[in-house]
Parts: sequence; C-alpha cells; structure tokens
Amino acid sequence: MVCNVFRTNSDLKLQASMEPAGVTKELKSDKSERMAGVEHVDLFNEMKQRFLSFKKHKYMKDLEHYEKLAKGQAPKFMVIACADSRVCPSSILGFQPGEAFVVRNVANMVPPYENGPSETNAALEFAVNSLKVENILVIGHSRCGGIRALMSMHDDVEPSSLIGSWVSVGMDARVKTKAAAHFLNFDQQCKHCEKESVNCSLVNLLSYPWVEEKVRNGELNIHGGYYDFVDCSFEKWTLYKENNMKDKSGKVSVKDRAFWF
Repeated sequence: MVCNVFRTNSDLKLQASMEPAGVTKELKSDKSERMAGVEHVDLFNEMKQRFLSFKKHKYMKDLEHYEKLAKGQAPKFMVIACADSRVCPSSILGFQPGEAFVVRNVANMVPPYENGPSETNAALEFAVNSLKVENILVIGHSRCGGIRALMSMHDDVEPSSLIGSWVSVGMDARVKTKAAAHFLNFDQQCKHCEKESVNCSLVNLLSYPWVEEKVRNGELNIHGGYYDFVDCSFEKWTLYKENNMKDKSGKVSVKDRAFWF
C-alpha cells in the first residue's frame, strides 16, 4: 500500500521530465491553430480589400450601369467553361457584369439531352429560353484534369467515382481521340481530346430541341473555344448547320475559325 501512496525521487524526476513535453506539445498545437486562424483572417482581409476596391473604382464609377443590372439581365453570351481555377472566362475574355451568363463544371462538358436533368442543362434552358442569349460559347483549355481523367479510364470498367461518372459524358471524344491520335503520346492525346471534347459538347447542344430549333432559325449561334494557358493563346470556331437540315442527325461543320495570339 505504501508503494501506492509514496513515489520515489526517481519517479518524481521521471514525471517532471515528461510533463513539460506534454505541455509544450499543447502550447505548440495551440500556437499552430492560432497561426492558421491568422492566415484565414488574412485571406479574407485581402478579399475584403479587393471587394472595397471594386466598389470604389468600378461599381461607384459606373453606378448607373449597376443599377440597371439590379433590375434584370440581358447577356448576349452563355459561356460554359471549366471549373479549373486557372481559366476564369471573365478574366481571360474580359466579360463585364451582365455580358455573359457563365456556367462552370468539370471539363466544361455539355451532356446530351437524353441524359436527363443536370445543373448544366438547367442553366442552358434558362439562358436560351428565358434570357434569350444569342451565343453559346463552350471553352476548353490546356492541361485539363477532367480530360486527363477521361483519357485514363479503361474502356471496360464502369466509372466508380463522381468525377468518372461525369467525365464519361465525353466518351465519344475519347473514342475519336484514340482513333485519330493513337500514335501520339498520352499528353498529346489529352490535348487532342481537350479540343475534341468541345466539339462533342457543341454537337450535344443540338440534341436539345429548343437549341436546335433556334440554331436552325438563325436565332442562336454556338461556338467552341480553346484557351492554352501555357503560351496564352486562344482558338475560336463556330459550329455551322444548314438551315434546311432539320434532322437532328444532320451533318454539321465548322466555320469562322480564328487564332488569337
């Protein structure tokens, strides 16, 4: 019983040597949490300053325009772009508030009409039928992670992830790339598919009855774009369908291709 009550000097020294380590660990942990909190605050302080700068130098200087936007929007463009943080369409193409109705998703894909509802085609319906946009621009880009995931999939394996399920929308682009660019290395195949996927999305747009009708009637134009952020170049083209070709499976072609360097 005495052993349970009294501890030797060695025991006390051992306890003394161990306790500071635990206390120090707690202090370091607390300090790390406080430092993380400071970094978090700094990020939002920077964001606050950018917002206030926007308000002072843009909003207040063009107050009439922003008051008009508060009453409604009438953009000429719908832009479907990738969610990649490096390819903000407003920064790249200079869209100002009210000029473009922008939807961003993984690999800037447009699912076909028969796939059913999604966030992308819900926005498409609103932009075309309610906002009456005159142009749809689908923008692909270099080094796209979504396209790389698509090209890495096995033909005989069902996608098991949410990303895999989504990018499988571009399977036609993958098949066409494998057929046309099989002799290229993987990175070059991905770049080929990044553009081919845009074309497949443009064709998928025509599977929506109200898009196809407006394109046929000349009320709506659909365009493809490709932004290469490695050398900062932009490629633009327009999908063309003859007015007398009412069949949805009718042949389409590309016109007005341009390169911006």
